[in-house]
Amino acid sequence: MIPAAQVARLTAALPFTLSFVLIPLVWLGAVLGGWWVVLAPLCAWYLFSAIDLAVGLNGENADLETTEAQLFWYRALTQVWVPLQAATLFGLIWYVTRADHLGGWETFGVFFGTGVMTGTVGIVYAHELVHQRNRRERLLGDLLLAMVLYSHFRSEHLLVHHRYVGTPRDPVTARYNEGFHRYYPRVLRQSLLSSFRAERDLLARRGLPWWHRRNPFWLYWGLQAGMLALALLVGGWGGLGLFLIQAGVAIWQLEVVNYVEHYGLTRKHLGGGRYEHVLPRHSWNAAHKATNWLMINLQRHSDHHYKPDRRFPLLQTYPEDEAPQLPYGYPVMAVAAMVPPLWRRVMNPKVRAWRKRHYPEIEDWRPYSRAELPHPR
Repeated sequence: MIPAAQVARLTAALPFTLSFVLIPLVWLGAVLGGWWVVLAPLCAWYLFSAIDLAVGLNGENADLETTEAQLFWYRALTQVWVPLQAATLFGLIWYVTRADHLGGWETFGVFFGTGVMTGTVGIVYAHELVHQRNRRERLLGDLLLAMVLYSHFRSEHLLVHHRYVGTPRDPVTARYNEGFHRYYPRVLRQSLLSSFRAERDLLARRGLPWWHRRNPFWLYWGLQAGMLALALLVGGWGGLGLFLIQAGVAIWQLEVVNYVEHYGLTRKHLGGGRYEHVLPRHSWNAAHKATNWLMINLQRHSDHHYKPDRRFPLLQTYPEDEAPQLPYGYPVMAVAAMVPPLWRRVMNPKVRAWRKRHYPEIEDWRPYSRAELPHPR
């Protein structure tokens, strides 16, 4: 266990700043053009994965008695990212729409890389921020999500995903044998609807209609409209188009990670719409050191669902007998998910082994695989 005093040091937080390298990389691509535009995706997907091979796994856990005050550097890290991402995104829109040295594919490449940045890092930081109870951090998370036009993620994630993960009521839990290319359109549609219904039902329990000002969707729509208007103001119609490209790439990055995190893992149905409590075994865990630096310990996802209120430096990792382990970090697994036959070849045996280890009493898994069990009460 890493003592709290050691966790609190700036030097302990510094490895997580490696994600900030994507900012100068997307600028370098915009300024130099050519094949430089692929630097950001190559770094996010392959360089950190190569570093994983060199530095290995990290099985150490921080002392859970570490206080909020001792996590100052980690909290500052997630909050500083917000203005830096905003300046980069809108600065690039202004620059690229006025740059004569970039061809069509280079311009697309710059904003594809920007979407990798706002998705791989920005949404991950937003995820950390919206989990906090204070309004400042939640608002910062909302700003990041609005920059990729996915503001409803906050409601979907907090009110639906965490509550119903591993059950048929959670759109984000990828089903066994469900390829990503079938999963993606399904989750885009269902998560938007389920998040709105969750907020509507929450208001109804308080005796309020869905159109009440307390519905956060008014905030979501307002922030997203503001981001679109700013992109249009800074870069004209071309700038608006570039904004939409990066948002689309970022959303794809988020949902492929969601696909990887829970593929095939389901909670046992206890009868009558009741399901077992969420445990570390209901999320795929990855202890790969470098990609956990890049994604601020998101790959310690087993603990995140077990204890959602833990800040990222305190997330614990687990051995194989407590949580299923991915063979590689998220970037490599995301690439594999783009090729369904490859994905099934790698992951289906792992899902079957997981079922046999934890639920040997279940003989017929078809209702789980097809999401045909009753929705939780």
